[in-house]
Amino acid sequence: MTTLPIHDAIAPLITALTDRGRAVLQAPPGAGKTTVVPLALRDADLTSGKILMLEPRRLAARAAAERMAQTLGEKPGETVGYRVRGESKVSARTRIEVVTEGILTRMIQSDAELSGIGAVIFDEFHERSLNADLGLALCLEIAEALRDDLILLAMSATLDAEPVAKLMGDVPVITSEGRAYPVETRWLETPTPKTMRLEEATARLITRAVDETQGGVLVFLPGEGEIRRTQSLLNLPADCQVRPLFGAMPFKDQQAAIKPAETGRKVVLATSIAETSLTIQDIRVVVDAGRARRARFDPGSGMSRLVTERVTRAEATQRQGRAGRVAEGTCYRLWTKGEEGALLPFPPAEIDAADLTGLALELALWGAQPEDLAFLTQPNPGTYAEAQTVLRMLGALDTQNRITEHGRALAAIPLHPRLAHMLAIAGSQAAPLAALLAARDPLGRGAPVDLSLRFEALGNLKAFTDRRPYQVNRAALHGIRDEAKRLARTAKTKDAAPLNAAEMAALAYPDRIGLHRKGDAPRFILSGGKGAILDEGDPLASTRLIVVTDTDGNPREARIRQAIQISEAEIRGLFADQIAWQDNCTWSKRERRVIARRQEMFGAIALDDRIWKDAPADAVATAMLDGVRDLGLTLSDAAGRFVARVDLIREAGHDLPDMSPEALLESIEDWLLPNLSGVKTADHWKKFDLLEPLRARLDWNQMQLLDRLAPAHFTTPLDRKIPIDYSGEHPEISLRLQEMFGQVTHPMVGNTPLRVTLLSPAGRPVQTTMDIPGFWASSYDDVRKDMRGRYPKHPWPEDPTQADPTLRAKRRNR
Repeated sequence: MTTLPIHDAIAPLITALTDRGRAVLQAPPGAGKTTVVPLALRDADLTSGKILMLEPRRLAARAAAERMAQTLGEKPGETVGYRVRGESKVSARTRIEVVTEGILTRMIQSDAELSGIGAVIFDEFHERSLNADLGLALCLEIAEALRDDLILLAMSATLDAEPVAKLMGDVPVITSEGRAYPVETRWLETPTPKTMRLEEATARLITRAVDETQGGVLVFLPGEGEIRRTQSLLNLPADCQVRPLFGAMPFKDQQAAIKPAETGRKVVLATSIAETSLTIQDIRVVVDAGRARRARFDPGSGMSRLVTERVTRAEATQRQGRAGRVAEGTCYRLWTKGEEGALLPFPPAEIDAADLTGLALELALWGAQPEDLAFLTQPNPGTYAEAQTVLRMLGALDTQNRITEHGRALAAIPLHPRLAHMLAIAGSQAAPLAALLAARDPLGRGAPVDLSLRFEALGNLKAFTDRRPYQVNRAALHGIRDEAKRLARTAKTKDAAPLNAAEMAALAYPDRIGLHRKGDAPRFILSGGKGAILDEGDPLASTRLIVVTDTDGNPREARIRQAIQISEAEIRGLFADQIAWQDNCTWSKRERRVIARRQEMFGAIALDDRIWKDAPADAVATAMLDGVRDLGLTLSDAAGRFVARVDLIREAGHDLPDMSPEALLESIEDWLLPNLSGVKTADHWKKFDLLEPLRARLDWNQMQLLDRLAPAHFTTPLDRKIPIDYSGEHPEISLRLQEMFGQVTHPMVGNTPLRVTLLSPAGRPVQTTMDIPGFWASSYDDVRKDMRGRYPKHPWPEDPTQADPTLRAKRRNR
């Protein structure tokens, strides 16, 4: 038997599991942990129960089981078996079972004690998949409450082990140093030009790697599309066999990529599926395009999307290690050494980035909240609340977020809860659509968004290709058909009314039924309240009603990638109990006026929309408040002076209402709403004077206090009232100089002198003073000399203190 690096760690691992029943095993890529550890646990006879090992991917699960079975000289299904979605090879003899992570959750939910299971191994835990995090949290609770004999082991290559060990109860961390062969890393000398596509740059780097090295080449690309396009650009020597490797491929094609090349060199173009667990034989060279594809969920839009991002340092290390498993190797990186410093250390845990609807359903079925369980990373509360909203909408949770009988039925179906709901309601007729919506798009780039085209290709591919010019991914379509058959076998069909594809899609996405926005050709408002946009040239762009089944997830306005036309009658047939008339008065920012409508609403979309002619005045006024918030509070001169007076008295310590702009807006419903009768538009508001509503905020005693301490006017010697401006540092008035003749004392407001601006007969400022007697005694003579020449018709007495105040010109001598 070949000795692998992991063998040195087996003895301390067995000791730790014997003493504590739990451990974390850290071993670098190629150490052999995946295929050696489960057999070692069986040989150590630590448990009489079955050993369950979780793998993040179906291909890795099958490959690990086959390798262990081969080691024992057996076939899968005997001592070692596996279970993945749609395929199972186990028997009564099976002691080690390799499963994909979601299967563990199903086993726990159907048997909380995990009867017959003695140990659970979480392989490649560093990938931090949502199902692995949930599975470990549930297993820890089972071990604490029901099964103290349950052995738990987390295994990883690049994980920071200490937090996991602490989560599991401060358990031992066993480290295998490994004996990987040295790998030479070669970076680009200069960054890739921004104008060059990833596929072109990768193809060039592959050609260089093949020219400079010997042995098999493993190329990491983000997805199937990039793999296909890169493959089409390659022009390699005749002895090179190019093999794609991605999750949606048929298993036989995946195996062809894993096995050694029969002749010549093998060049494998793979997704991240090849990063861990999977041993691809005869690989000596790695070409890393430096990109990874991850699912991202936006709680604001309630939509998930796949995004392509830079790899992290941990992922780059994982990939690099694949070149040193069998001999010294070389790793080519599609970035410069200087760019490496900008890489993040680890990829985000899936629980931080993914749609949590499935997790929320599983926890509701378990009867727990996230904080009740030992998660290495707690789910984001906002994202989790959004997931619960979706489940309530589907009828899986009640108003208290407790699981319903319908929710229990959905949890038993191995699909996203949306698709499970569709399958539960429509039965086996929905199986093809469920499989189609759960898979990647089988039509190539450039195809319209219409889901019915995909449905058509699924039903009769030959007829479809005869009539349609679009490219079809036949392998993906084949996988969808197989999955549809499997789902049809599990679906219940009794009492299911016949439904078309649009109706079934609406069952899965009741919050994404889109209504075409009037006068805005490619835009739709969705029943869940979000906006979505279609390309103008798409055939569905002018359709009135659609069901959106896929978008790019943009939180502001999602771009529709897949949708299907639906009729109003079909919507009414499905959701009659959720459609109701609503009377709405709202402020329209676009039209700058209050809109009063009677609308028949389904969620956020109006199936029927009419003018509400007799809308109550209070409803119109309430809507106008939003208009006021939009347009802002604009004070007339008189209202501004009033507010300044109030502010002055408030600053002196008197109890008057706060009339700052912030306070006025905050209390707008109290003081303005009763006065908005008849105000409906921006033009009405522009003419509206706020003085009286603001004055009404003061009671009689407060008004008396205000008028006494900060009067609104100054009465001139001619008994004329001049408004006092309180907005500056000092109260201020402006009036004609001649009107102050005979004034021998300075005008005051309480104990505060007024700033007086004296004006010429033409109304232009002549002097500003806070000492009228001093002005008469000093500066007046100079002003008199200047003004007499300019305004000879007006009086300019030598002694203004003895003259009578006037606003008239001098009389002519006759």
